[in-house]
Amino acid sequence: MRFPRFASAALLGLAVAACATRPLPLPEPAPAPPPVTTAPPEPPKPATAAAVGITLAEPRSFAVDAAERALAAFRLSCPALVRRADASGLTQGVDWAPLCEEARSVSMTPAEAQRFFSDRFAWVRVGSEPAFATGYWEPEILGSRTAAPGFAVPIYRTPADLIRCTRADGQTGRGRLDEAGQCVFYWTRAEIEDGALAGRGLELAWAADPIDMFFLEIQGSGRLRLPDGTVMRIGYDNQNGRQYVGIGRLLRERNILPPGGADMDSIKAWMRAQPDGGRSLMRENLSKIFFRELTGPGPLGALNLPVTARTTVAADPMFVPLGAPVWLDVAGTDADGLWVAQDTGGAIKGANRFDTFWGAGLEARRIAGSLSARGEALLLLPRASVDRLRNASAHAQP
Repeated sequence: MRFPRFASAALLGLAVAACATRPLPLPEPAPAPPPVTTAPPEPPKPATAAAVGITLAEPRSFAVDAAERALAAFRLSCPALVRRADASGLTQGVDWAPLCEEARSVSMTPAEAQRFFSDRFAWVRVGSEPAFATGYWEPEILGSRTAAPGFAVPIYRTPADLIRCTRADGQTGRGRLDEAGQCVFYWTRAEIEDGALAGRGLELAWAADPIDMFFLEIQGSGRLRLPDGTVMRIGYDNQNGRQYVGIGRLLRERNILPPGGADMDSIKAWMRAQPDGGRSLMRENLSKIFFRELTGPGPLGALNLPVTARTTVAADPMFVPLGAPVWLDVAGTDADGLWVAQDTGGAIKGANRFDTFWGAGLEARRIAGSLSARGEALLLLPRASVDRLRNASAHAQP
């Protein structure tokens, strides 16, 4: 899985006149002070898709094979769509029920699947910003179930003291209780690497290479090739609640790597060329992922369902109902077509931000590792949802 965003007024100035102290001659009248002005605060950014607003769009074209894969993924997501509360504010579970019922009876032929998505949904655009799409895949790295020479990077399970609590600043989120019983931020990546979780028996497995493990964390799931040749699959279980910092962005901002040149291979090469193996750069990303072993058919997404290569897309659930179909048309052609929002990610925040899943293997790595494109995104929603939103907007007009 992939994850996460205000403004304050500022006093501009106030001039104060000084008093005259000499009795003669009479002082000139003090100039009137300029008025106190305060910069108006910027309006807060809308927190959900319903707050951003939607506009209707015409159905777009897409490949029939993508429709067939999307129909299978949509069917798989339907139970969650019907019962989950939609954080985006766009839909309700009852809105999806007729579509899910119909999806079960649609013939699994490409043409019928294409017709279902084209004819039975309302196609909408959320907000006005262009879409931005990246890619992720299921990497395979060297690992071991036990600590051994050459396998020194611990892969941790979720700690029991990682809880949701309310800190002294009033913010609620992932954290821990300190010795005084107060909710505080959980340990950062650097603190965990320095031993904050050592000796607690939380090691799920051990990786051979810290850089490979760092990038597996970014993907959210992956495969460990064990010394005996077998494979252990691990997947996202939790996160420490600390800020995700994209190291590629840091390298671009510092002019270490050029715009467009900060792909995964370039970043890895730069890190390996550093005396500390890129350790200091990795520690600037405070976020730390905790894993569990996976024994099912594939990596699990945010709906606790297997994700599908070339079909699953990670999105921000505050703007996209998890389980909803999504149409993308971005620069290049790899990511164009129909997807289903079945996952989330720490760096996937905001309207029209998507991360496409490509599966495992060299081709998946090649596409996902180089995908960074802008374009257009549309959501496919129940017509009942769109009618309700439009009616609510009309009634809200003065």
